Amino acid sequence: MEPFETHQGIVIPFNRSNIDTDAIVPKQYLKMLEKTGYGPHLFDDERYLDPGDVDTPVSERRTNPDCVLNQPPYDQGSILLAQSNFGCGSSREHAVWALRDYGIRVVLAPSFGDIFFNNCFNNGLLPIILDQDLITELFQLCESERGFELTVDLLECKIKGAENSWSFSVEKGRRDNLLRGLDEIGLTLDRADAILTYENARRQLEPWLFR
Repeated sequence: MEPFETHQGIVIPFNRSNIDTDAIVPKQYLKMLEKTGYGPHLFDDERYLDPGDVDTPVSERRTNPDCVLNQPPYDQGSILLAQSNFGCGSSREHAVWALRDYGIRVVLAPSFGDIFFNNCFNNGLLPIILDQDLITELFQLCESERGFELTVDLLECKIKGAENSWSFSVEKGRRDNLLRGLDEIGLTLDRADAILTYENARRQLEPWLFR
């Protein structure tokens, strides 16, 4: 997993609450086991005028000009700004895969669905919980400046704009894992020597378990 230290990008304003994982990536596209290939179907029902079309190649589908993801410069954005309860609904990890495959590295919201929130950290996506007042302020800044950019600094736990900066908090263990680029499997493998030492010691003490 790619380590996360700092990230600068255009903010994509998605001013809605209760965006569920089926809206993030509809169920009919959950056919791949790999984590890649889902980006073109991110918010599929909103990005295309033929939502749910699984037969037509993406390059031939009709895009919806009213969808913010199809409007420059937001089509190059990598920081998603949303309202409360983002990522609610089913537990599908594919929703995070779609965001990452599209190029999203950070999601800012007042609250998240619990399982979605956990899945983010295991896939190199940083979900940041901010007070509603600050979320409202950031939406206002997006409205006043098209292509509004932010820098997210996980080392300092700061969100930085051109004129202001704001602090955020992330649980230490999650923060450390993101900084090192470790998911749960990577964290386990990082302790492989200690695990092997334990297994060898147990083999000596209880050899009948390994027959």
